Amino acid sequence: MPADSRSMSLRATGLSCRRGARTILRGVDLDVPAGTRLAIVGPNGTGKSTLLRTLCGLEQPSSGRIRLADDDLGRLPARRRALSIAVVGQDEHPSAELTVAEAVGLGRTPYRSAWATGSSDDDEIIRSALEQVGLGGWERRSCMQLSGGERHRVVLARAIAQQTPILVLDEPTNHLDAAWRLRLMQTLDDLEATVIAAMHDLDLVLRHFDSVAVVSDGGITAHGPPVEVLTPDLLASVFDVSGTVVPHPETGLPHLLLNSPMSPAPQAYTTKEN
Repeated sequence: MPADSRSMSLRATGLSCRRGARTILRGVDLDVPAGTRLAIVGPNGTGKSTLLRTLCGLEQPSSGRIRLADDDLGRLPARRRALSIAVVGQDEHPSAELTVAEAVGLGRTPYRSAWATGSSDDDEIIRSALEQVGLGGWERRSCMQLSGGERHRVVLARAIAQQTPILVLDEPTNHLDAAWRLRLMQTLDDLEATVIAAMHDLDLVLRHFDSVAVVSDGGITAHGPPVEVLTPDLLASVFDVSGTVVPHPETGLPHLLLNSPMSPAPQAYTTKEN
């Protein structure tokens, strides 16, 4: 995917992430060229969300550096950072007190001076963002009236309306049905931004990301094109599943077939009654 003026590179070098006194990840090196898509995958509890929050500046690394193009992320003022990176958290929802347009309009805040209200340009950007997530014409609807999936799409629209060169997403397909998972991925494919996303759905990673970084054992254990990284050996050793990548019979695109867990599920602990 070619780079353009609407995208930006990100590079992490020697990154270590802590949570309290515990080191979650260490020695992380990642290079995300402008305009590309990086998926971060790994078993639950390995630090994917911690890594994402560090990469976008919401948490400070215990060591290492993150650069956005030629800028040091750690030295960027909050507004400059908000103009560079839009973030969507895993379970983030808009306030029920807002209308859909007001919630999406929060993405325009970094562009406004103090006490300024939205402009006609903002209104058009909000409308366009809602169209991209399938909520066109919902501007006046209350967020209180939305389903969980619809609220999630509003938050995604807010990030799109922010129009940053980097978009960071934590499990963006959560709360979405099968059709909207596919539509969302197509929307991300069409964006001119650099995209970094923590993903659980490895099948989507194969077709919609340029590279994948596998988080396990306290660091990045594999990094590269998804079809080269998500091998049967890696699926077994990291995810404890048997699987293989096969081409779709009609499109020829790669799909991941998961066959079975490598080891039986643990039995529930029970006690005998006397």
